[in-house]
Amino acid sequence: MAKSKPRVKAPKKAAVGEIVTIKTLISHKMESGLRKGKDGNLIPRSIINRFTAEFNGQLVFAVDIDPAISANPFLEFTMKATESGEFTFTWVDDDGSVYTKKSKMTVG
Repeated sequence: MAKSKPRVKAPKKAAVGEIVTIKTLISHKMESGLRKGKDGNLIPRSIINRFTAEFNGQLVFAVDIDPAISANPFLEFTMKATESGEFTFTWVDDDGSVYTKKSKMTVG
């Protein structure tokens, strides 16, 4: 499979106490393992099965993903901005691949 590309849209600046929206998308086929290929054999399962978002090392959002999710999974969540810091977004693939993206936010 081609390398998956994660994308993140998170604010660079926020006011103290502001509720911010973070959007993530990763390019991935998300093959369920239930479809058959042209040869009639099952296509092996290949999905992003876990996503986490941390801010300054603290977990702020996490989700376990099942095969029913569509290709190129889009996730959106909100959080309250209380301090400046760095987001670390992590996607884990069935094959053991881990994709990471970072983003900084200044609060003040």
